[in-house]
Amino acid sequence: MRPEPLRPLGYQQRLDQAFRQALMKAANHYLQQRGDHRFADSQFYLKSILLMSCCLGCYAAALWLNSTWAFFVFYPLFICFALLLAINLVHDASHNAIFKQAKANRWLNFWVTIPLGLDPECWRVRHIIFHHAHTNIRHYDLDIEENFVLRQTPHQRWYPFMRAQHLYWPLVAALTFPALIWLFDWLDRFHFTRVAPHMRHQGQRGIMAFLLAKLLHIVVAIVIPFYALADKHIDLGTLLLIYLLSQMLASLVFVVLILGTHWAKATFYTPPEQGNMPHGFYHHTFSTTYDWHTTPRWLTYWLGGLNLHLTHHLFPNWNHRHYPALALIIEDTAKQFSMDYHCISSKELFSYQQRFLKEMGQGKK
Repeated sequence: MRPEPLRPLGYQQRLDQAFRQALMKAANHYLQQRGDHRFADSQFYLKSILLMSCCLGCYAAALWLNSTWAFFVFYPLFICFALLLAINLVHDASHNAIFKQAKANRWLNFWVTIPLGLDPECWRVRHIIFHHAHTNIRHYDLDIEENFVLRQTPHQRWYPFMRAQHLYWPLVAALTFPALIWLFDWLDRFHFTRVAPHMRHQGQRGIMAFLLAKLLHIVVAIVIPFYALADKHIDLGTLLLIYLLSQMLASLVFVVLILGTHWAKATFYTPPEQGNMPHGFYHHTFSTTYDWHTTPRWLTYWLGGLNLHLTHHLFPNWNHRHYPALALIIEDTAKQFSMDYHCISSKELFSYQQRFLKEMGQGKK
């Protein structure tokens, strides 16, 4: 049974129009001073080539080094570098922030997501159309959809076992990628969720592209390793276990980077029965999203700037190489308009997350 579509939901844009104009003016001035553009540059391409080389190198080492232990070390590293590729390339390409041509971004996404296994089109719709446009809004943001295991908002049902969710949430986060790859991608593509109607290609063309991507992932991640490792006495069960554990590790890292900032802010909304949200988009973003800084700071570069998450939500179509500079622009502009911006530490982020999950686990509204 196909779910009913949600009614369109927007914001009162006039309420923060002045802030938006000032912010865009400052950002465009930053580009003009540098003689730059919002897309990728040569340094970004070099980083991408390095990550691709590391990913392929670990894959080759896992399969063809004459050691059983090489597989147990390099196969998880292969998946971890596949995650870094997704964070640094797929995320930006989904927002058309690498190449000026949208088609080039789509082709890049198709091939780069094969090692990790996520369907790029399903993820694009979930991330951009639902999450970005409706962050922390009940029924609209699929990242906080009720799952009956983790209570993520005060509007969701509570069960006694959730008192321990601040302890077991890493396991749920780790299972997110396997669930997306082997369950929700399929539900999305075959119209069991609200995602499919928003996909770029419908009908047979979309299904064939989806099945091809999944088949290529199975071949790369399971079939080729199974035959290449036959002489090392690594059976299919062991291979599948290492595959699952590697995906879980990648999933945990990604969920902490993306969803954790919204948990930490701990502001959630229910949509009005009629009309748009009672506030502007920029007010909404500041109330639901944090920027946080990594320790050491250089990790921001290799994490694709995802820790500067409020910055990303305000400038989603800008390549992440600009995020550190844009964060400073946001901070300065926010002071002019008395808007609450501050970049917290990773320690504070984790502390806020734990406090929020404990409160939700106690059934608090």
